[in-house]
Amino acid sequence: MKVALVHDWLVTHRGGERVLDALCELYPDADLYTLIHQPGSQPPRIENRRITTSFLQHIPGIHARYRHFLPLFPRAIEALRITGDYDLVLSSSHCVAKGIHAPPGVPHLSYVHAPMRYMWDLFDDYFGPGRTRLPVRAAALAVRPYLQHWDRASTDGVDRLVANSQHIAGKIRRFWGREASVVPPPVELERFTRLPLEGGGQGGYFLWLGAFAPYKRLDVALEAFRTLDTPLWVVGTGQESARLTSGPLPPHIRFLGNVPDAALPALYRDARALLFTPEEDFGITPLEAQATGRPVIAFGKGGALETVTPKTGLFFPEQTPASLAAAVRQFDAWEQSFRPEDARAQAERFGRTRFQQAIQAEVDALLGLSPPSPGV
Repeated sequence: MKVALVHDWLVTHRGGERVLDALCELYPDADLYTLIHQPGSQPPRIENRRITTSFLQHIPGIHARYRHFLPLFPRAIEALRITGDYDLVLSSSHCVAKGIHAPPGVPHLSYVHAPMRYMWDLFDDYFGPGRTRLPVRAAALAVRPYLQHWDRASTDGVDRLVANSQHIAGKIRRFWGREASVVPPPVELERFTRLPLEGGGQGGYFLWLGAFAPYKRLDVALEAFRTLDTPLWVVGTGQESARLTSGPLPPHIRFLGNVPDAALPALYRDARALLFTPEEDFGITPLEAQATGRPVIAFGKGGALETVTPKTGLFFPEQTPASLAAAVRQFDAWEQSFRPEDARAQAERFGRTRFQQAIQAEVDALLGLSPPSPGV
């Protein structure tokens, strides 16, 4: 089967790109279409194939400033032509990839990480007061109706929608008026299950890990730990780095920056717990932590409700420093009943092979070859 894969952009290697990597393994001969590609930013399974980019690729400095061109993304994806004799278009979309025009008669399945989150319910997380400069907020407000309309209308060219969580399936229903089946994304179990379960949490620190994007709400963790006398280690960088690291912080809060992938399993395993502060579409990091046998303290909304159980983590009900701090204080007592093997068993429900089998079942259903599997 000749497959055209479509992904929003290839600049960093994060959760969406890990899903793309699993799709590339499933369809090793597939060609790849994307808005922009920074060569060398992806692992070989993605890099070593034919990659076609949009006209945005030719803008000087685009790889560092691509977010500034958001209003052009719909035009760019629609102008990106899929050329060749394909049997299937499979898009991996959290922004505009689903809006690509499939060749006539070629079915299009879109795996949706989220509707365009910064234009819908998380608009204020990106452009609210104190989040960005006034001119940027004004510009975002001006283009918001257009981008919402396009985000909804662009699904007309998709034959089958697959959401990464029940949470996102609900947003698809609410914002786009479409139904979607659900296939959770994969966690790379082999990376995180090599370490023994015994001895976990010996580092004595709580861990926050992710991109410094507005909706990730690292600020909630930083403010909470100002009131707590316990170590917090923060891994990552991103667009909010300057704002979040500019002021004085207590010495027990430590920024590690980006760390090599090879170092992450040990960081997870030695943490007392992972802190998960966003309302995430799905969220891979809680599963990575659980794969190493460690618990999660998560905001009780969004995808975390589908990956963390009462046996494997604590939820805090409000996305505020006070609510998180209260959960951390409760953790000592809760931890007494925690079993690392429960966490690992939970993570093993979301393996790469299961993801690929479920995606293939969705493709077969679209092509009329078989009914879809119920998924994980």
